Order: sequence, then C-alpha cells, then structure tokens
Amino acid sequence: MKKKNFTESKILSIIKQYEGGRAIDDLCRENGISKATVYNWKKKYTGMDGVQARELKSLQEENRRLKHMYAELSLDYKLAKEIIEKKL
Repeated sequence: MKKKNFTESKILSIIKQYEGGRAIDDLCRENGISKATVYNWKKKYTGMDGVQARELKSLQEENRRLKHMYAELSLDYKLAKEIIEKKL
C-alpha cells in the first residue's frame, strides 16, 4: 500500500474531528487511513496546535540530519585510524 503524506494541519483536523465525536470508521474511510494510524496520531499530536506540530517535524528532520552527519564522521574517523595504524 502506498504511503500517504499528510500535513500537520490535516492530521490535527482529523484528530479534532475524532475528539469531537465523529465516528472513527467514517474518518478512516474518508481519508484512506487505518484506525491504528488515527490512534497513533492521537497519541503523538494530542494537545498540539499547528505551530507545535511544525516545530516537532523540523526537530525530527534536524535530528535525522545530525545522526547522518555523525555516522559519516564516525566512518571517516575509523578509516583514518586504520590508515594511521597501517603506517606505524
């Protein structure tokens, strides 16, 4: 199944509709998502507004970039250490 990308505002609107008493089956059918997705979003985004959700998304992206940078630097360090050990 193809993964759909929902914006933070769309996710928050789905959660608000669910919390407002809308049937979860209707929400899932209209948006093409599973019940588990709604529950996971509810757990993750309840109590947030649009600004906080965007900030969370940007922090997650920054964390991903930093982990990638660390992995590259760690690999460079390991290679440099092996080269130095071979010369000695």
